[in-house]
Amino acid sequence: MRKAQMTLLLLAVALPALAAAHCQIPCGIYDDHARVHAMLEDVTTIEKATGQIAALAGKTDAQSLNQAVRWINTKESHASHIIETVSVYFLTQKIKPADPKDKAAWSRYVTLLTDHHRVMKLAMAAKQKVDPAVNKQLREAIGGLEKYWPKRDK
Repeated sequence: MRKAQMTLLLLAVALPALAAAHCQIPCGIYDDHARVHAMLEDVTTIEKATGQIAALAGKTDAQSLNQAVRWINTKESHASHIIETVSVYFLTQKIKPADPKDKAAWSRYVTLLTDHHRVMKLAMAAKQKVDPAVNKQLREAIGGLEKYWPKRDK
């Protein structure tokens, strides 16, 4: 991918999140691994919601419809939280641009962007679908981020 294309991709992903960032001061007190763990908890909720939505499908009584809507809203909220965490926290604050002339640094940068973007795309798919296979892919993609953001010793 050419530099201009990568720059456009980064801007398209990062700019909407800039206004909502929780802290754009490099204070260093946040726990990156905890953010990954929180996203894994979000996936667990999405998985449960998916199962509950499937169990309620076809029921037409008011209580079942109410519960289905609540599970759909919960699934949407947790998928949105994953997208927000990746875009606001990781893409705008943690992943630093690299010089394309430094091949190793540029390769790592592109890999980081690609892996984080994959999580966002899968979270979007989890919002759109009621599919355990998508949830599994999302869990694996988030789990794959742990290698970049390992647990810190206190």
